[in-house]
Amino acid sequence: MTGSEVPPSFRLAYVPGVTPTKWVRIWNERLPDVPLTLVTVAAAEAPDLLRGSGADAGLVRLPIDRTDLSVIPLYTETTVVVIPKDHVVAAVDEVSAADLADDIVLHPLDDTLDWEGRPGQSAKERPATTADAIELVAAGVGLLVVPQSLARLHHRKDLTYRPVTDAPESRIALSWPQDETSDLVEDFIGIVRGRTVNSTRGRAPAPAQPKSKRPDTGGARRKPAAGKSSGKPSGASGGASGGKNPRSASGGAKGPKRGKPRRRS
Repeated sequence: MTGSEVPPSFRLAYVPGVTPTKWVRIWNERLPDVPLTLVTVAAAEAPDLLRGSGADAGLVRLPIDRTDLSVIPLYTETTVVVIPKDHVVAAVDEVSAADLADDIVLHPLDDTLDWEGRPGQSAKERPATTADAIELVAAGVGLLVVPQSLARLHHRKDLTYRPVTDAPESRIALSWPQDETSDLVEDFIGIVRGRTVNSTRGRAPAPAQPKSKRPDTGGARRKPAAGKSSGKPSGASGGASGGKNPRSASGGAKGPKRGKPRRRS
């Protein structure tokens, strides 16, 4: 390898709550010679990281500014409300936004849900991060509505969560710079979409190698020379021209047929 050659690698950014473990494992199985590096990034900073070539692709939360970015939505998360275990909401299986009208619902600055009208009563100040808001919920200051993966990420033994049926949902998507759709990006697109190794979509498979011809050996059958018998039967009869004469033990050529001797007068 010369000094100007750089070995291939792939940088994958991902936002909090996303777990890329399965896709990374498949990548390592299919492309063991191409290391994949994970880059953690805040949800609000992910688009600029991709535009600035800080990663080859990223698992982001929608909605985002799609300028100069390609986006493939992957899945949608359930939205939940994080509550203390002794809260009245903990007694039911799910709630609506109206059920939270009398509670203080925290709105962290890194919130990714696209609300038209937020539920509950607003707190005096907005927490800087979701992690800060979780601490406030544990302190009994208010409740927090977030995607379910973030509730799991910040799990505490004294807190639980319940689905909010009419809250906006968070979508996870794969994104990358529009002008940098490399072969490695295509490989990762195939992985997250569940394509098999031999899928005809994405990168074309390597052409099949032609089968090599069998070498000519000394025992190969050769065309008989002119005037010589090939040893195959020449007619429909069971006799062969080169075989033994059934009337001769020597196996030599059959002699002229002799007739009966004439009787002399």
